[in-house]
Amino acid sequence: LEEQRQIGVFFDRLDTLITLHQRKYDKLCVLKKSMLDKMFPKGGSLYPEIRFAGFTDPWEQRKLSELVEIERGGSPRPIERYITDDPCGLNWVKIGDAPELGRYITQTTEKIKPEGLAKTRQVYPGDLVLSNSMSFGRPYIMAIKGCIHDGWLLIRDAQKHFDPIFLCHMLGAPQMLNQYRMFAAGSTVNNLNKELVGKAIVSLPSKDEQREIGIVLDRLDSLITLHQRKLELLRNIKKSMLDKMFV
Repeated sequence: LEEQRQIGVFFDRLDTLITLHQRKYDKLCVLKKSMLDKMFPKGGSLYPEIRFAGFTDPWEQRKLSELVEIERGGSPRPIERYITDDPCGLNWVKIGDAPELGRYITQTTEKIKPEGLAKTRQVYPGDLVLSNSMSFGRPYIMAIKGCIHDGWLLIRDAQKHFDPIFLCHMLGAPQMLNQYRMFAAGSTVNNLNKELVGKAIVSLPSKDEQREIGIVLDRLDSLITLHQRKLELLRNIKKSMLDKMFV
């Protein structure tokens, strides 16, 4: 009975920690969703619901295609002939290379031969990539040079209208996702494409305000990631201990 009590106390403490981090994670996710909704103008307004002190100017509204380059990726086929183990090959960016946590694509599991470059789309550090699947649609910032297949859209801010972190968060904000869904309504294929994303109306403030918004949303992402990792670690510990403490 004494050993049972000790084991029960141990697992109760683990469960308490798991519950604590789950609640913090859930609250942060709700907070971020609310911030994305309130920090970007909606309904044709030129002003967001909340903003930082010192910023009062109206936001500018433009079509996204007027501000950035948007291109679809491409795949050399059959792709199997172009995959290479050569370390000098080109990074081949697949959906699975996008991190579950975080915003940056920093590595790929596969590379392709340089001769495949003519049939794909090259991306560079600082470029954004967006999955063209409506069920996915999360934007990422490239931290490496590579090539993207036709499951990705390239978004390149060549004219530097945007702070890259702000742009990344904006592209995944509810106001943008709602426009994608509206434009895709009635389409036979429920996917994003260059034309659909390009005609979305975006609101942009000054670069200084963009940076402030990007910093806050990135801090929220870091906290969400922290609690998600702690949750995974605690759950793995509990699973391992359950396995080892019972015959």
